[in-house]
Amino acid sequence: MSCWALIPVKAPGLGKTRLAPALDARTREALVSGMLRHVLDTVSACRSVQRVCVLGPVRPNLGRGIMRFDDPGPDLNGALESTMAAITAAGPERILVLPADLPCLGVADVDRLARLPADTLGIAPDRHRTGTNALSLPLPDAIWFPFSFGQNSFSTHCEHATNRGLTVETILSCGLEKDIDDPLDLADAVRILRRACNPAIGGRPRPEGRKRSI
Repeated sequence: MSCWALIPVKAPGLGKTRLAPALDARTREALVSGMLRHVLDTVSACRSVQRVCVLGPVRPNLGRGIMRFDDPGPDLNGALESTMAAITAAGPERILVLPADLPCLGVADVDRLARLPADTLGIAPDRHRTGTNALSLPLPDAIWFPFSFGQNSFSTHCEHATNRGLTVETILSCGLEKDIDDPLDLADAVRILRRACNPAIGGRPRPEGRKRSI
């Protein structure tokens, strides 16, 4: 089965604003870039995925073989739907949608999403079981799947799938459930954050002021 992965990410400087109480702007951006790099490297290492794509503006050092799609506007769900149409024309049999803020993601997590049965739509919820941290969409059955990322997206995505007659498999794993949305989540990103804060480790700028508390 041919499987592609699509990773949406915001423009530099616009991501993770809810972390502002703990991290200054430069460190937030360094963390975003570090998490994106981790997700890209993990997905690229998964043999079940044939193509890795990024949805968003130009970013440095995406790596070889990464296909980029421009984000047409501020609406993530609309951008995903238009990009899905473009990817589907290339003929993959499954598309994985993964956020760029999964610091604990492992190859086994991606492989599990990619190897679902042909008629099954996979949904990985966040740690609160309310948001959606990954979708595995079988094609062509899910070509017009209505994305609903945002509040209570997990239950909404499950409902969309069942309304279309798709088998739904909920995928629970530490690597998929641990996204970084607020300062309380930062414990799961300590390794990447330390690289972002220490130029000797990760080549990233040190944070300013008193916000360096991790």
